[in-house]
Amino acid sequence: MSRIETGVEILAMNRRQLGLGAAVTAFASAMGQAASAQTRDPGAVAFYDRFNDQLARLPAGIQPDIRAFYELNGWRPVWNPERLRALQAAAGRAERHGLSQTDYFNFETLAADPDDAEMRTTAAAMGYARVLAEGRVRPETVEDLWEMQKNRVDLPVGLNDALAQNRLVDWFEGLAPTDIGYSNLSAGYVRYRRLIREGGWPSFRQGPTIEPGASDARIPALIQRLVAEGDLPAADGTRLTEQGIVYGPELQAAVRGFQVRHGLTADGRIGTGSQRSLSASAEDRARQIALNLERRRWLKREVSPERIEVNTAAAIMVYWKDGRPVHSNRVVCGSPTNQTPSLEKPFASVVANPPWYVPASIARNEILPRGPGYLASQNMYISNGTVIQRAGPTAALGYVKFELRDSYAIFLHDTPSKAAFNLSMRQRSHGCVRVQGAVDFARLLLSPDPALLEQFDTAQDTRETKRIATGREISVRLLYWTAFVDGQGRVAFREDVYERDAKLAEALGIAISLPKAVDDGARVANDVGP
Repeated sequence: MSRIETGVEILAMNRRQLGLGAAVTAFASAMGQAASAQTRDPGAVAFYDRFNDQLARLPAGIQPDIRAFYELNGWRPVWNPERLRALQAAAGRAERHGLSQTDYFNFETLAADPDDAEMRTTAAAMGYARVLAEGRVRPETVEDLWEMQKNRVDLPVGLNDALAQNRLVDWFEGLAPTDIGYSNLSAGYVRYRRLIREGGWPSFRQGPTIEPGASDARIPALIQRLVAEGDLPAADGTRLTEQGIVYGPELQAAVRGFQVRHGLTADGRIGTGSQRSLSASAEDRARQIALNLERRRWLKREVSPERIEVNTAAAIMVYWKDGRPVHSNRVVCGSPTNQTPSLEKPFASVVANPPWYVPASIARNEILPRGPGYLASQNMYISNGTVIQRAGPTAALGYVKFELRDSYAIFLHDTPSKAAFNLSMRQRSHGCVRVQGAVDFARLLLSPDPALLEQFDTAQDTRETKRIATGREISVRLLYWTAFVDGQGRVAFREDVYERDAKLAEALGIAISLPKAVDDGARVANDVGP
């Protein structure tokens, strides 16, 4: 057997054992022999000889991907001037994703150290690709309960194919989400970064409420802020500034648009909540967008064309059918102390006129201490140690419950407490999601099958408790978006009621200062629903 055949045989035996004792020595020797036979390029031979030492100097978490990538490439260097230019072009688009190119690439440093440039360039490309494909942090480290489908990508294979096909830029861009929600938010981030470079907007000083028709020295700053974010056309802003400091009807209309965009009560009064939102800087808003782009990168790219999405930060639900949003409702979701978790679970049945089996913690802390009289007044009884509320018009679950499978007792339901839907801060439940117009929404979901719809309607007429299967699974996604693009193409913001932005920002090393939510409604008496 020739030396070349022996070297190739050893190479095949030990290719996956680069870091293991004697196998490493045999592997390196075989690579050197094979390289000598296969190429006369001294640079390639030197790369083979230094591979293990250079790999060991890279972060441990990325070493398996680097090893797999160079195995696919026959342990040869891959970065030539043309490919480096393509990589620089891909890196130049980092801002679109709320990222900084310098956090991942320092091409000047790479060029200054040619001995390590090859492997370090691959490590930088792989690290940046991982962030685009899966995010910078693991969601479980910044949320108490996060159970959704993660995105997963075979990066060594993808990078290898992209280089072979000369489509490096397209490959990097395709790693990030390509749905309209991410794309529009990405465009919003770029616009806010441009605003920052142009000087942002003047700070808005908080103080007494500005009532419609009043005069206030803060009006010029208010106008500039509304113009900067597009709530007021620039020409109108110039004209209104020339008219003085009166808070007139035209400016009030622009403020109401601002209030809608921020989920505030759109009454034109510039009170505490509106002033807090106005006090946020352009830099803070840009960073808030970046945090939400990160959250979106965590998620699996393929989604069901029929699904229910609840944004717990905005307390809004959207129903998607055939890949299009066809219905939206306000919801009430978990309070800051009883947060609705981030979940993705299938929904396959509705329960008409459901009883409520009260969770032990709610029963122990909020119901049983009130005594038997309270239980009787709420149509409740105790069975085998469990407090149960009978179905009825005042039952906490209302007239319909949407059951989720394996959902940690989190579900969607109707409610008799309708007033909370009119509040701007609707995070006030024990964690479940109360749906505005829940009965009509149940009918919409059952409408594809007239027989199922008839069963539901009959149960509603007779007030019978009845479980009705939908005949199909519908994905329910409980999400937390504090920045998103609304139906008018504007970036909408919500307060960080669960303080998840703050925790994520800390994990990413981002300094951020966001407005605090203003609770605009007292908890309804006797409202102890889930």
